[in-house]
Amino acid sequence: MKKWQILEKEIAFQGFFRMVTYKIKHELFAGGWSAPIERELLERGHAAAVLPYDANLDCILLIEQFRAGAMKDKNGPWLTEFIAGMVEEGESSEDVIRRESMEEAGITLQDVHYLTTYYPTPGGCSETIALYWAHADLSNAGGNYGLAGEGEDIRAFVVKYDEAMEMLDQGKINNSLAIILLLWFQRIRENFKSK
Repeated sequence: MKKWQILEKEIAFQGFFRMVTYKIKHELFAGGWSAPIERELLERGHAAAVLPYDANLDCILLIEQFRAGAMKDKNGPWLTEFIAGMVEEGESSEDVIRRESMEEAGITLQDVHYLTTYYPTPGGCSETIALYWAHADLSNAGGNYGLAGEGEDIRAFVVKYDEAMEMLDQGKINNSLAIILLLWFQRIRENFKSK
């Protein structure tokens, strides 16, 4: 593994998110070391997300909520996503998806399966997102959820798997977490459908 050094570190901003300015240098592919470079890094912790699937209905549960980062989107800032949340101290990523499934959709996950962990924006953020899928009874799922104390207003709804893939093809699902989860699940879904 190549080496790197942190030469300086300074907190540039601390609010809902934390921005840290780093001065670093690293080994080069051609040999030697880079000149010192300065990078701002959003340090927001780590997250986990889950795709709930009901094999009996061949349905998945999606959520929709307001996202400030999408305010300039032509379709508005309400994004269609999967259940997700931030990992709090002492929690595992699986703990997070189980907790968030109740808070954001009122469902209990069964038979949870880990898929992968990825960096959504490593050029400027240290966050990783652990992805899961899980069996869930979605026969009575859906409604409005979220924690008012956290400013959450979440609509949970159930769609057929094929409808979710249509939403993806039409650009109605347009965030990396949901896209990656759907495409990963597409690879393995046939193994878990009811016969």
